[in-house]
Amino acid sequence: MTQTIAPRVRMLVLLFLAVAGALLAGAGPASAHAALTGSDPAQGVVVDKAPTQVSLTFSETVSMNDDSVRVLDPRGARVDAGKPSEVGGATYAVQLRSGLPDGTYTVTYQVVSADSHPVAGAYTFSIGAPSKTTVSVSDQVAGGGIVGWLYGFGRYASYAGFIVMVGGAVFVLACWPRGTGVRAMQRLVLSGWLAMTAATLFLLLLRGSYAGSGKLGDVFDLDLLGQVLQTKTGAALVSRLLLLAAAALFIAVLFGAYDKREDEEKRDLTFGLAIGGTVVSAGLAASWAMAEHASTGLQPGIAMPVDVLHLLAVATWLGGLAALLVALYRAPADRPVEGAAVGRFSQVAFGSVLALVATGVYQSWRQLGSWSAFTDTRYGQLLLVKIGLVALLVGIAWISRRWTSRLADTTTGTTTGTTTASATASAASTADAAAARTSAAEKSVVTAGKRSGDAGATAAGAGESGTGDGKGGSQGAKAAEGAKGAKAVSGRDERAVQLARQRAAVDSTREKRLRDSDADRFGLRRSVLAEAGVAVVLLAVTTVLTSTEPGRTEQDAARATGSSSSASSSSDSTSGALTLDMSFDTGGTDGKGVVSVDLDPARAGANEMHVYVTRPNGRAFDVPEVKVAFTLEAKDIGPLPVSPDHITTGHWAASAVQIPMAGEWKIAVTVRTSDIDQVTVSKNAQIG
Repeated sequence: MTQTIAPRVRMLVLLFLAVAGALLAGAGPASAHAALTGSDPAQGVVVDKAPTQVSLTFSETVSMNDDSVRVLDPRGARVDAGKPSEVGGATYAVQLRSGLPDGTYTVTYQVVSADSHPVAGAYTFSIGAPSKTTVSVSDQVAGGGIVGWLYGFGRYASYAGFIVMVGGAVFVLACWPRGTGVRAMQRLVLSGWLAMTAATLFLLLLRGSYAGSGKLGDVFDLDLLGQVLQTKTGAALVSRLLLLAAAALFIAVLFGAYDKREDEEKRDLTFGLAIGGTVVSAGLAASWAMAEHASTGLQPGIAMPVDVLHLLAVATWLGGLAALLVALYRAPADRPVEGAAVGRFSQVAFGSVLALVATGVYQSWRQLGSWSAFTDTRYGQLLLVKIGLVALLVGIAWISRRWTSRLADTTTGTTTGTTTASATASAASTADAAAARTSAAEKSVVTAGKRSGDAGATAAGAGESGTGDGKGGSQGAKAAEGAKGAKAVSGRDERAVQLARQRAAVDSTREKRLRDSDADRFGLRRSVLAEAGVAVVLLAVTTVLTSTEPGRTEQDAARATGSSSSASSSSDSTSGALTLDMSFDTGGTDGKGVVSVDLDPARAGANEMHVYVTRPNGRAFDVPEVKVAFTLEAKDIGPLPVSPDHITTGHWAASAVQIPMAGEWKIAVTVRTSDIDQVTVSKNAQIG
């Protein structure tokens, strides 16, 4: 039996590690709830005079430290002075040194959003005229690298531990009270508690480096840990540890005092354990809800309780599923999980799915805000994957319900009970008989010993007096024969005990085979195992989803960036400059974005051209190649190719771009995002 179980358990463990590794490795740095929606000076502008400060506006309030905003000159030296300060709302500013020379300046920022996710980015502006810069901001990402991967794995482990611990306890308490005495169930719930506790400590150590430098060496920096404890996320993690201490007491009572009570006493204790367990579980779920997406944005007062209910429903369903899987495969032969217990869990799971759907619909509306966000944002795409997995899981659960309804519990229970009773009675009677024979043998040995001793003494007396007639020797021989007979009886009794044990083992094996031969129970095992496999993937997708920028925020940031670009375009148009914004989609990975072309002074002759590439949310990013071509179709001139030089992240520039004559020119931009993915977009504009 163990050999059959082991490969399946190993398969689930390997699936868990493979899915977690693939999704966490492919997730990249954590996207955040906050996004940069505006700046002054704006991205890519050329100002006549050096500004006195740089201000950044985000979609929500953020947390900053002394180095959250840096301004670097073309040589990479810092020119900001003082700490960043809050100007008003979600706008923050940092002062600049006076007397800055002309050139291209780089603004970098790294902050923590209100939902605890780090946000990082960079852009450039120029004073007087653009110049080349030595600053490289390609590594300006938050939550990336080995620390980001470890932090993501810690989040996965904490979610998994919570689900297994809470769901396992609910399954035992509400569906299968006899399971409190099953060692496999005890290990399952305890392993969930250990996983969540270890993961919480792990996240607490990683948090400072994850939200800051991203260096593995800063994990054990006590000063950084002290700063983390003063943040909302640090307080949530500490609260989680305190609640886990209460959860440990609950587990000790559930598998200790509760298991030893009689059925009548258990009913009285069940209510108290249910209330206490609900309070502790809700508190643990609130440690996520109060520090992440639900705590900020639209309707946080409603979103946080809904998020708590959502997490509890997930834990009850998926954690109970894990407990049912363990019960079906690892329950002892004398205490198998009954069909009634499986039926009760089926009802509990159905209620959990209803709660999951209701809360999920609200969360989807809150985080997306529009139907287009399902396909146009990363959050929406991941949510579609999650919905598909939930639908698949519900479909397999429906198959499991069919097996549950067909489970021959009465027949199996009767057969098992009869077999167990007969085996127990047989083993007990055999053992009692053997014990009785052993006791009799022991008495025979004692009596024979006494007789042998007496005979030896008589023989010795006869020898000393010189009147012995050989009777003493005869009695000694009889005593030896008696001892041999007692040993023979004792040997037979030992063999009888061994035979009884062997018979009990054979009966137990036969009982397991009878239980496993039930086709309905076997079918239920297979379907529950399939559910557990899908649940592992679903949990990994959910973990990545919770660290991804919501679609509503991403679209709001894109609209704000577009409005800023339009305003900049209008301003530039009055001064003779030309700005064109064109959306592109190469069809490959990370292939969507906006390319902006600035042409100054947009007249016949030499012009200064700048090209900017941004993501849909307005953040600058690099692509392998950008090319521009000018065509004057009315005069059959062109295309005139221009290959701009890469300046910094998402910024290319070319000087002395010659426009031979005035007219309505077609400006085409080719963007290549990979070796095989590229697209050309174009717009017409009046030049000169």
